[in-house]
Amino acid sequence: MAFARSRQALAVTGVLGLALGVAACGTGNDKKSSDKAGSAECAAYEKYQGNDGKKVSIYSSIRDIEADRLDQSWKEFEDCTGIDIDHEGSGEFEAQLGVRVDGGNAPDLAFIPQPGLLKRFVDSGKLKPASADTKAMAEENYSPDWLKYSTVNGQFYGAPLGSNVKSFVWYSPKTFKEKGWTVPTTWDDLIKLSDQIAASGMKPWCAGIESGDATGWPATDWIEDVLLRTAGPDVYDQWTTHGIPFNDPKVAEAVNKAGTILKNEKYVNGGFGGVKSIATTSFQEAGVPITAGKCALHRQASFYANQWPEGTKVAEDGDVFAFYFPGLDPEQKPVLGGGEFVAAFADRPEIQAVQTYLASGEYANSRAKIGDWVSANKKLDINNVPNPVDKLSVGILQDQKTVFRFDGSDLMPAAVGAGTFWKGMVSWINGKDTTTVLNDIEGSWPK
Repeated sequence: MAFARSRQALAVTGVLGLALGVAACGTGNDKKSSDKAGSAECAAYEKYQGNDGKKVSIYSSIRDIEADRLDQSWKEFEDCTGIDIDHEGSGEFEAQLGVRVDGGNAPDLAFIPQPGLLKRFVDSGKLKPASADTKAMAEENYSPDWLKYSTVNGQFYGAPLGSNVKSFVWYSPKTFKEKGWTVPTTWDDLIKLSDQIAASGMKPWCAGIESGDATGWPATDWIEDVLLRTAGPDVYDQWTTHGIPFNDPKVAEAVNKAGTILKNEKYVNGGFGGVKSIATTSFQEAGVPITAGKCALHRQASFYANQWPEGTKVAEDGDVFAFYFPGLDPEQKPVLGGGEFVAAFADRPEIQAVQTYLASGEYANSRAKIGDWVSANKKLDINNVPNPVDKLSVGILQDQKTVFRFDGSDLMPAAVGAGTFWKGMVSWINGKDTTTVLNDIEGSWPK
């Protein structure tokens, strides 16, 4: 889920920010001028001219070194247009955004990571539809799979910004080479590999779903990923919108299929204990036993690259890397993920200019070059993505076979997606049967 992604990102960047924040961005917070306007390097920003001296405020959950990188990523845009972008990141973004909007103190733009939250502001009449220029830029650079999440009642409200890919399995290339194991490309191959590893005396999988108040969310990602593979994207869409009940037989089938791994004592939980230890193992620590040879596989998102112990080489020839969580049909490539959407609470020309620019290929490449960032923007040159896992993620997002779907719990009403679904998965791991768990969650869906 996007909320959990931002929680873990902040935990990492908060530590790094003190040491690296200034060095990473130098004059990233300096005030800009349009002295460079008209120069050759500003040619790409010509369409955004005419707003010199204007200020645009942005509010998001992005803080510390990641916020410094944002400042750096749009510095040239500011220099060339004279627009001053004032970004504020908050660890209480989701709660405080509503307070500010309701109090008449809304930011000009917000990076909203939950489509459900975006829709809530649309329904209350607070968000402004994107301009024709922003809509055209977004349609040029993003697939319909992405744009539908910021389209409400046929009206488009803003393009995606950053993205993450959740359909990954982490492993040790070194261990695989030593053992002669092969990266699987189908679900059947994944199960065969799991059996092969188990037969060698190692628990093939390690997992953890403890995350403080958000405990349970990693298991919801498992269910979402598996449902995309067993039932397909159309059924997935019906499920997240309650077009089919939460306890539909197709959902039960996916939960039980996930259980062939997560509730299999022969498979889990390497380095920690049995099945029930998954509920008390933190998601940050869950994959670490791979580095000690205590397990071989860990399903978790691209952002897990930041969780490995210091000194761990994350690369295709390194200590750890990731492969695509395979589907049932090698010709189909369902991908689960998340991201933020650039939404506007006002429609002044300078705000529209910034919103359009952030949907552009120029911006995507500018931000990618700084590092530790993924986007589904079609104009992003993968050669500008330095991090190996980010490069793998961008390659998957740009693959024409990829069918992307947003994190399901972020699409559901909060009482379910960030409530009974999380809690239900904890109960399921602790032994409650699938039917009872799904019936309980279905009963909690707001009427």
